[in-house]
Amino acid sequence: MRPVRWFVVISVCFLLVSPFVYAVSRGMAAEPNERAGDLKLTVVYDNNPYDARLQTRWGFSCYVKGAEKTILFDVGGDGTVLLSNMERLGVDPKTVNAVVLSHIHHDHIGGLSHFLEVNPRVTVFMPQSLPQSVKERVRLAGANWVGVREPMRICKSVYSTGELGVFIREQALIIETNKGLVMITGCAHPGIVEMVKKAKEQLSAQVYLVLGGFHLCWMNLSQVNTIISGVKKEGVKQVGPSHCSGDLARKQFEKVYGKDFILVGAGRTITIAHAFSL
Repeated sequence: MRPVRWFVVISVCFLLVSPFVYAVSRGMAAEPNERAGDLKLTVVYDNNPYDARLQTRWGFSCYVKGAEKTILFDVGGDGTVLLSNMERLGVDPKTVNAVVLSHIHHDHIGGLSHFLEVNPRVTVFMPQSLPQSVKERVRLAGANWVGVREPMRICKSVYSTGELGVFIREQALIIETNKGLVMITGCAHPGIVEMVKKAKEQLSAQVYLVLGGFHLCWMNLSQVNTIISGVKKEGVKQVGPSHCSGDLARKQFEKVYGKDFILVGAGRTITIAHAFSL
């Protein structure tokens, strides 16, 4: 073959291969649907169904990927269900760097021991008010724990509200994104509107999305509508009520928010594109 033909063949091969090499260098080749800078929230445990392959149980857990640390917010009430759901979703528990526990109730912390058996190389951020027995459980598993009382930074762009409420002390997770704040709640016992206000005040930014349990399942229609008006008034753009929010509240939020209502259940993944600057 003449030298000029060899040059053409080599040039074509380089053009075909170079995009793949670039993708690998950017860390995107393993999962082509994920892009650097995106925030991916996957509900891995919930009492509301979404993905038919998954088991549903009373409780909540959300896998947060895309920030500096990969976080598991709450661990549900049954560790075997949590790990089974993660496996079916292709979510590797060993990719988790930090576990954030919202509050003391079993349906949010009951799966902790099972999870730590699989991945003890995490730091568990828990309300300082949780009993010593929970802290000892973490220590004996070989993990680290941090007691959270005041608002704090967990990693770049990710924060805890600190303990809120009186009778049931609870923290929420706040993620600072290019679209506004994303707040994930376990049960919102201190009040979902009050927690939104706290997030806005803490980081001096608007709330883009609130996801998780809103603790409205015991309210009547008038009470639910009052809460929805409060959330709207605070400027929240999108809502994904699940767990203890209740069917009535979910239906009313959908009616008010329309296309900005997100149906959430076990297996639902929400991706916020370009959430973080590269």
